[in-house]
Amino acid sequence: MMKVIFMGTPDFAVYSLEKLAGDQEIEIKGVVTQPDRKKGRGMKLQSSPVKKTALKLGLNLLQTDNVNSPNFIAELKELESDIIVVVAFGQKLSSEFLAIPSCGCVNLHASLLPQYRGSSPINKVIIDGNTITGVSTMYMDEGWDTGDIIYKKEVPIEKADTAGTLHDKLAVAGADLLLKTILDIAKGTAPREKQDDSLASFAYKLVKSDGEIDWSKEAKSVYNHVRGMNPWPGAFTHYQGELIKIWQVSIVEDNKYINNDKSVGEILVADEQNGLLVMTGKGLISLEKIQLAGKQRMLAEEFLRGYDLLPGSKFK
Repeated sequence: MMKVIFMGTPDFAVYSLEKLAGDQEIEIKGVVTQPDRKKGRGMKLQSSPVKKTALKLGLNLLQTDNVNSPNFIAELKELESDIIVVVAFGQKLSSEFLAIPSCGCVNLHASLLPQYRGSSPINKVIIDGNTITGVSTMYMDEGWDTGDIIYKKEVPIEKADTAGTLHDKLAVAGADLLLKTILDIAKGTAPREKQDDSLASFAYKLVKSDGEIDWSKEAKSVYNHVRGMNPWPGAFTHYQGELIKIWQVSIVEDNKYINNDKSVGEILVADEQNGLLVMTGKGLISLEKIQLAGKQRMLAEEFLRGYDLLPGSKFK
């Protein structure tokens, strides 16, 4: 029986917690998650998805703003775990913390390390136009996703994938890989491979402003950007000073509307029959799902029935 402390916060970690909790060779000694936060328009306290899952499963729950405090470290030591598992927890761990369990601390990361270290690997791999990504497990050290790799598993990226759909695929694949990792560590058969830092890339934490569309980029880049920003922070542009969110686009292969007089961000077509076509730095984009502030998401043809966009005007 492997005695595990599980640390995680968002939906991505829930898949792994449920997977480990359901295995007969694993005993969850405690679940650590971030404190409840005020969210939404009403700023009401909300529990993390991992907290909700831990309570549903009847697991020992711990919450703290500082996992590295001496008091909290002492509390975890009393649980006498073999291993600490970290999945999208949200706090950096000190050397004192990493030394708590006898088998070390293991992290599940949503990329094929050393590529896309950092907090937004799922978004960045789509924005960059890749067709393959995956999940990795590693022994944790004090760096950001720099520890020795245990296992990796590839996951294909489909053309229609958004950050949201890819998130769910990687969460499922990661849960399976994490379970294998823990059981193999228990058997003493888990491998260990140092990361090649020369191959590393970093996916910085996204902010809302990252969602803004740069129409000067080529159509393929705009297409990948919209996918990579869906569902958060959401791709957006501006029309006559009003913010418009763009949830789905496609690349237009027929360039009959393009000539040398057109400029980036210019609306070339805006009618229910032919859609809403916008000029990029190279090629055309068709806007397919759109949302105005305070409104529901709409298909382009629905949007155009009640909102006049003039060909020749621009998104900025």
